[in-house]
Amino acid sequence: MKPAPFDLLRPPTLAAAVAMLAEAGAEARVLSGGQSLGPMLNLRVVQPRVLVQINHLPALAGIAETTDAITLGACVTHAAIAAGRTPDLGDGWLARVAGVIAYQAVRNRGTIGGSLCHADPAADWVIVLTALDATVVLQSTAGIRRMKLPDFMVGPYATALATGEILTAVSIPQRPARATWRYAKACRKPGEFAHAMAALLIAGTTRRLVIGALGTTPVLLTGKQASLDGARAALAGLDAVDRHLQLTVVRRILQEADA
Repeated sequence: MKPAPFDLLRPPTLAAAVAMLAEAGAEARVLSGGQSLGPMLNLRVVQPRVLVQINHLPALAGIAETTDAITLGACVTHAAIAAGRTPDLGDGWLARVAGVIAYQAVRNRGTIGGSLCHADPAADWVIVLTALDATVVLQSTAGIRRMKLPDFMVGPYATALATGEILTAVSIPQRPARATWRYAKACRKPGEFAHAMAALLIAGTTRRLVIGALGTTPVLLTGKQASLDGARAALAGLDAVDRHLQLTVVRRILQEADA
């Protein structure tokens, strides 16, 4: 199939992009890497009147590191992160995640911001960045606001982005050298969508376990609940086969963290 007709706008600056989105209103969509939006357009799942392309804007490709956080522009690609062209946490935490996202062709064009805005319940960045307590930066003509990912993800393929708003960056808190991080997912074969996934962060008194690929927003368990028993309770209503698969992944990362 082919997409319904639309106007493609290529703004010269981020300010111009925000203005274009504000003018087009609910009839506009943002185009970044297009690895998720492209198929949706072709299948006519979405039929925007206007597409605002942003992946050429330098303001959205910025990379910054401070003692407190790593901030990645929304249009930084998975491939750039996987290749180590961005700052990283721990022993290459982010690069390892980026390296197992879909296939190389997708990683070359897909962006971290686009992945978060698509809000696929089985997306790698959705799960991992929730575990890492990341914050997204959103911009519109009304100004800038910041949100934690559990507040940003309001449902499967649904976010708290307001009409005319662009996700411009994601900020990931730095972690102490002795922090522990684990991530695992179960796929039928490499590159395919995950059927179960989980990420774990242990940093001092902080303990965060995130379970994804549930068909809804990720389950975030903190403190004492970030355990196998906590996961069992959280997944009590799941189909028996799906629950077994999810708990197998959770058990794996918990055992690795304790090893």
